[in-house]
Amino acid sequence: MLSTLDWWQEAGVDTLVDDAPRDWFAAPQAPTPSIPAAAVPVIAPSSMPHALADFLTWRNGPDVPEASWGGISLTAAGPADATVMVLVDCPDRDDCDETGGGALLSGASGRLLDRMLAAIGLTRSEVHLASVCAKRPTAGRIQREVEDRLAEIAKHHIELIAPPRLLLLGNAASRAILGMELQAARGRLNDFNHKTGETGVVASFHPRFLMEKPAAKAEAWKDLQMLMAAKAA
Repeated sequence: MLSTLDWWQEAGVDTLVDDAPRDWFAAPQAPTPSIPAAAVPVIAPSSMPHALADFLTWRNGPDVPEASWGGISLTAAGPADATVMVLVDCPDRDDCDETGGGALLSGASGRLLDRMLAAIGLTRSEVHLASVCAKRPTAGRIQREVEDRLAEIAKHHIELIAPPRLLLLGNAASRAILGMELQAARGRLNDFNHKTGETGVVASFHPRFLMEKPAAKAEAWKDLQMLMAAKAA
């Protein structure tokens, strides 16, 4: 069931049904006042560390939206001067269990990512790999109420790396950085402007989606070719 939910999210579908059951034959009732969600830290860019090492330590600390979530927090990895940065939504389930290596994309989808990178002449050690969420949320879906805060953190992270090219894998990563659903962002080189310059952005499918839908690999290859061409420009 969880893998099915993951598949639909990568395809851009967030909600299949209401969270609560509904009596469709009941008489209409006045709406009840909404109950505020649990407080989530409001994070201003100026409050985030401006040195990468300090930021990565802060990213797994008590002042981020995921601090109260269960599970382990996984740190981004890769060189600070990487020419390509890869951003995914969150850790996979097998990254976080006892068989995982305690690193992002350490399981089956990570092995596919390694093959994708190899196809364009890169290795994992050459890219900076990060995630929008440092922890895996329930069912792998980022809650709407924390999306904006997590997006600001991810954008700050990109600014610290300032990579010439950025590969966004999955719908949640595309929405966080480009403010667009994956299907709208794919097929072209997007621009992400930040304080230290401009980064060319290519959005593509998450490896876990490609494992569920191998037919999409041809489209993903076009995205990787675009990233490779932009990197060489």
